[in-house]
Amino acid sequence: MDLTEPQIPEAPTSTGHPRQLYMLFFTEMWERFSFYGMKALLLAYMITQLKFDEPKGYAILGSYAALVYTMPMFGGIMSDRFLGGRKAVMYGGILMTIGHLVLAVPQDWSFFYGMAFIICGNGFFKPNISSLVGTLYADNDPRKDSAFSIFYMGINIGAALGGLLCGYVGQQINWHYGFGLAGLFMILGLVVFAVGKKSLGQNGLPPNPDDLKAPVFAGVSKEVVIYVATLAIIPVIVALFHRYEIMDFIMFGLGAISILYILFIAFKMEAEARYKLFAALVLIVFSTLFWAFYEQNAGSLNLFAMRNVDMHVAGVQLPALSVNNFLPPAWVVILSFFFAWLWPALNRKGMEPNTPTKFGLSFILVGMGFYVFYLGCQTSEGSGLIPLLTFIAGYFFIICGEMCISPIGLSMITKLSPPRIVAMMMGIWFFASAVGEFLASKIGSLMSVPENVVNNPVLSLPYYADILNQIGLWSLGIGVVLILLGSVIRKWMGEVR
Repeated sequence: MDLTEPQIPEAPTSTGHPRQLYMLFFTEMWERFSFYGMKALLLAYMITQLKFDEPKGYAILGSYAALVYTMPMFGGIMSDRFLGGRKAVMYGGILMTIGHLVLAVPQDWSFFYGMAFIICGNGFFKPNISSLVGTLYADNDPRKDSAFSIFYMGINIGAALGGLLCGYVGQQINWHYGFGLAGLFMILGLVVFAVGKKSLGQNGLPPNPDDLKAPVFAGVSKEVVIYVATLAIIPVIVALFHRYEIMDFIMFGLGAISILYILFIAFKMEAEARYKLFAALVLIVFSTLFWAFYEQNAGSLNLFAMRNVDMHVAGVQLPALSVNNFLPPAWVVILSFFFAWLWPALNRKGMEPNTPTKFGLSFILVGMGFYVFYLGCQTSEGSGLIPLLTFIAGYFFIICGEMCISPIGLSMITKLSPPRIVAMMMGIWFFASAVGEFLASKIGSLMSVPENVVNNPVLSLPYYADILNQIGLWSLGIGVVLILLGSVIRKWMGEVR
């Protein structure tokens, strides 16, 4: 048996999906609880506790988000060439656990070091847990998009619970307790994977186990060198947080290198594989813009919810951070059932939109969501507080857009990438999210509110309204352009939908 080729498990007839999908589902669910629970606190913690001014807070949040989604590109390469998915997921999870627990320490040094551990851990964990899902299905298995939608639901159950509980504990009780709660659930995710990983069979094993164990120097194996080299990067990341201005050069430079590297690989392949990589590259570039709009959720919309959304329900004041970080993943959980049913149902009737069309629809729906926020601002100028129902409705459209791109994008990468580079391409897909999150911080900083008006909703509302409107219009326009380009991209994709 060739251990380098993924072995596809049999699907039990009772569920229609391999049981390994649900093991990966719960692993990712608890890891995302910790990741998003912590992320919900970051910007508000910097502004209210560390007393950073808003532009600096946005810049550091953007640097963190950019790095946390850049590292999967390198983690994917390490997995493809050396570690395999299982070892990468375990090592990444351990580093992330350390990071969350360091953040729980109420010391000045802990904030940046905790984030640095999480960044490195996510680099190994994130691309490989997603790639392992792809190994459970053949490339043209019609269940594949449905499986990623189910997997994506697991991500968002964890994110919803993490945002709700860590947001509440952090904002209402103690910020460091919120960070610590995230760490406890990261441990739970690691336990689930450690117990269930053997059920994956040959999937996720190192491509060359003997080479991985072979000593490089002084009896130290290549595996240990990878682990130690990763730890050596942590002080470098901390230094970058203190010099966040240079992140512009790093992110856009890595973006250019990534595009050139994909093209370099593509031109060494046969025509069919080459054009599939071209299609993946175009969709990856467009996804960068999607995340630049969408990820206002973790930045500007956190502060918008705290300042300009009426959080009173039946005389009770709801905690804004919990609400804002609960709504998006909660909508995903609800809508995942619908979309997991929708795509196979449309496929059976020959009516399922192709991948480029789904991407275009994602922009249009996100544009509608931000325009709902803008209309709420326009009708609430007197009070400065938009209704909570308007806030919920805006997120409904935004998350419908997310369901048309994020799980579909994960599936698309596994379909269009040759097996030997699928984890690397998954890493580049997440790197596009990194660039998008970095751009999101730039957009969010345009909504920075002067300190003298932050407590006056009437005066702070206009700082948000104009940019929300512009995001909506730009997103609608990009969606139309992408749909018009769809026929060309679809041709490059060949038999892949």
